[in-house]
Amino acid sequence: MMAGWLAALHELEQAGTPAVLVTLLAVRGSTPREAGCKMVVSEAATVGTIGGGNLEFQSIAVARALLVGETSAPEVREFPLGPALGQCCGGHATVLFEAVRPPSWQIALFGAGHVGRALVPLLGTLSCRVSWIDSRPGAFPEHAPANVAYRHEMSPADCVATLPAGCFVLVMTHAHALDFEIVAAALPRPDLPFVGLIGSETKRARFASRLARLGLSAATIRRLVCPIGVPGAGGKLPAEIAVAVAAQLLQTRDAVVPVAGSPRAGATPPEMPHPLAKDAVVR
Repeated sequence: MMAGWLAALHELEQAGTPAVLVTLLAVRGSTPREAGCKMVVSEAATVGTIGGGNLEFQSIAVARALLVGETSAPEVREFPLGPALGQCCGGHATVLFEAVRPPSWQIALFGAGHVGRALVPLLGTLSCRVSWIDSRPGAFPEHAPANVAYRHEMSPADCVATLPAGCFVLVMTHAHALDFEIVAAALPRPDLPFVGLIGSETKRARFASRLARLGLSAATIRRLVCPIGVPGAGGKLPAEIAVAVAAQLLQTRDAVVPVAGSPRAGATPPEMPHPLAKDAVVR
């Protein structure tokens, strides 16, 4: 049972689905289950049980009512298991409800090269969800932080259409041609507040010229953040670039994400120079 509810919480978090962890906190007298039993309730499903019957039915109703609201504060309810609940146990149950809401900040990281591998452990410590996308077999490390999901995709640029509104996009693949395809797909979506590309000012100028030939407007092209990273935060080593990029993501998040809620669609982050030398390109 432990593995069931733990696995359910993990899968729901990976899917970005809010849920409520329901725990039979304390019992007195005769009850269907012992204290410590748990179940997970989402809008569409339940995993585990706290004993069945009307106690469980009422607990599921309370959990789903909590999902409708915005609060994540734990809540404790008391249930006398007598005539009021239509159960003949005659005992008393104290039930804890804990809403588990996945972070609203989402990041799509294209590329599992040196910088991507240095950046992901940092993102793993932040309140965000990361889709890590690469087309190469064996590109990903064996283990990833709990908030990072691997996506092996043969055509990474096609993934852009599936990204949720408010998602931040980071492009640092192994090939300039692939970088361009992803950027060209992401920039026309104003609901993606941040589109960042690793590379130099020279690379940005070349991409801007090609994007203009595709018909993208100057305003749309200006949304491209390249080079990426907060200036002065590091040098050319992958770990140093990762620190600079993570800092820029946090600055941009704070500028475009409301205090309570998801990123505002269409917000444009401030343009920032990269700490790398003008023509340096690191992957």
